[in-house]
Amino acid sequence: MVKISPAQNDISEKGRDTLRLTISEAETMFLNKNLDLIAQRFSIDSAKATVITARLFDNPELDFSNAFYNPDSHNFFGPEVSAQISQLIRLAGKRKKAVNFAKSGVDVAQFQFYDLMRTLRFILRNDFYNIYFLQQSAGVYETEIASLKDIVSAYREQVNKGNIAPADLLRIQSQLYTLEAEYNNLQTNINQIQIEFKGMIRANPLQYFLPEPDLNDLNENAVSATSYQALIDSAMINRPDLKALNAGIDQSKYNLVLQKSYATPDITVNANYDRLGSYIRNYNAIGISVPLPLFNRNQGNIQNARVQLDVSKTIYEAEMDKVKNEVTANYITALQSQKLLQSIDPRFQDNMKKLIEQVTLNFQKRNISILEFLDHYDAYKQNVLQINELRFNEMSALEQLNLSIGKTLFNK
Repeated sequence: MVKISPAQNDISEKGRDTLRLTISEAETMFLNKNLDLIAQRFSIDSAKATVITARLFDNPELDFSNAFYNPDSHNFFGPEVSAQISQLIRLAGKRKKAVNFAKSGVDVAQFQFYDLMRTLRFILRNDFYNIYFLQQSAGVYETEIASLKDIVSAYREQVNKGNIAPADLLRIQSQLYTLEAEYNNLQTNINQIQIEFKGMIRANPLQYFLPEPDLNDLNENAVSATSYQALIDSAMINRPDLKALNAGIDQSKYNLVLQKSYATPDITVNANYDRLGSYIRNYNAIGISVPLPLFNRNQGNIQNARVQLDVSKTIYEAEMDKVKNEVTANYITALQSQKLLQSIDPRFQDNMKKLIEQVTLNFQKRNISILEFLDHYDAYKQNVLQINELRFNEMSALEQLNLSIGKTLFNK
């Protein structure tokens, strides 16, 4: 369930509402509300309407005429009447072949929809984790800024009393202003990503999004335990863009068959009636008409259909090579990201946090110099930021690998 509550520790604006979502809740909102997906669904309905049209029979035609003016008798609308009804009959299975061609268009539209969903879903999930880890980094800045503000306030009193040199206060203030500038840039980055994320789920733009990821069940050995060939096979089977291209090949085949059928002429069956306009009073007849395929046998469209089929096959083969390269590159990146994180002591962050607390305490007791204090603070900040970046890079690599294989196999 989506949870909206007043912000208790709002990173950007005090008193602003927060939108808290898990990844599954965000995906549900995305699937139900995203306008790009809704628009793409209409293209499927449009393709299905084309199938309906292809199934319809041609309408019969009715011709009727009545003598308008007789110059001999000077009468209007005389007794002479003629009528004809005709029906076009398509040969060579054109109607069935047109239906098959239209159905293949539905398949293409559906796979294009799933491919758009796959791509947008990757952006959604990637933004979700990016926002989370950037907010974790922002928390480090908030802690340091609050701490330095307290120190600046205390130092200002001591400077006024003459106990501390003004240069020491200026040094602390300089560090504080640097942190505030970096923090502001970080918040700007977070806000930009939030704009994209909230736009994808159509959330209230005034709410501040706080992701709630579940990182406890992340299998750090999931990538290395998975066969590379299995990933390639998954991509070949599951990628909707490959399915769309393969459906495009089928569509080109159906089009070639349909164009060949147009070389066979259709016939028109007609029934005629004429009163007082023929050698007998009430003339009636049936007949057929058929064009003679002496010159135009649809040669150009048939040749074009053959070319389009070759083009479709070539594009599909090229995309298969591209997909294999994508899977390979993302597989290697994911392995490297997980290996790098595994090399970091899991107790490192906690130890660094305890260390900085001790450093702050020793500085307040004047057991260490201001330069040592600032160096420790800067090292702590850089390490935390770097680890958050590495953790996001791991999540992003897993999401990129999921995108390339067309299936959520990692980081479920």
